Amino acid sequence: MKIAIVEFMRVGHLYPYTFDGIELERGDMVLAEYERGLQLGKVVKIDEIQTTDEDVKPIIRKATQEDLETYNENRELEKKAFEVCREEIKKFQLNMKLVKVEYMMDRKKIVFYFTSPTRVDFRSLVKSLASIFKARIEMRQIGVRDEARILGGLGLCGDELCCSRFLRVFNPVTMKMTKQQNLNINVKKISGACGRLMCCLWYEHELYEEFLEIAPPMDALGRAGEIEGRVVYINPIKRTVILRTQDGIMAEVAFNEVEVIEKPQNSMEDDQNNDEGEEQ
Repeated sequence: MKIAIVEFMRVGHLYPYTFDGIELERGDMVLAEYERGLQLGKVVKIDEIQTTDEDVKPIIRKATQEDLETYNENRELEKKAFEVCREEIKKFQLNMKLVKVEYMMDRKKIVFYFTSPTRVDFRSLVKSLASIFKARIEMRQIGVRDEARILGGLGLCGDELCCSRFLRVFNPVTMKMTKQQNLNINVKKISGACGRLMCCLWYEHELYEEFLEIAPPMDALGRAGEIEGRVVYINPIKRTVILRTQDGIMAEVAFNEVEVIEKPQNSMEDDQNNDEGEEQ
């Protein structure tokens, strides 16, 4: 059984659909019903499965020229609706920031995405917007990471934000990861555009965890050949450690050449502290 994997928002969630009798290729635009209504989506993959327990909906049709024109017209209507909604938010003095407006293809429903540090009573706003647009109004509160994904931008690396380029799933990132990677705990340098810890801290997390399990612990007294000193730095990328001798000399050696002759006294405390850290 062949299914088409479709995205309705750039780097958004992926949805499976059947497409019997329709010739589809990757990159094709299709009309389909998804969780928020009738919308135009892009086929990102054609997959084949033996069976499925899910209630997979069928694609309505491959996008026609008329569908594409309607889609482009809706993008213009969304810009106008954005300004109207922002004015209404000011009028009702609501503590919320409008991020995006999405028109469904049949224009019977409009979705407004917003962020807010608190819960918002937007019932009056919805009634006002419904009377203005003569359509069903849905307000969806999103997090700051989703906001960054929608708005896009550049990261500290100078490249486009991962979340708006390819990252479809937000993995948990903790302060423990920054400590394991020997990063300077500077909020500005380890935070992304969303204000949370950068998603890229997660990319090498597994490599660091695996290496730290087999490498000599920090502050341990070790010996590598004729060199004896304290472990002051661990480099999982090069798979080396740096020993500082009593004379203050720094020597970089392969981790598997180090024989631990004295474990650090506070190793247990460090392990407990490393496990702490709020998930971002």
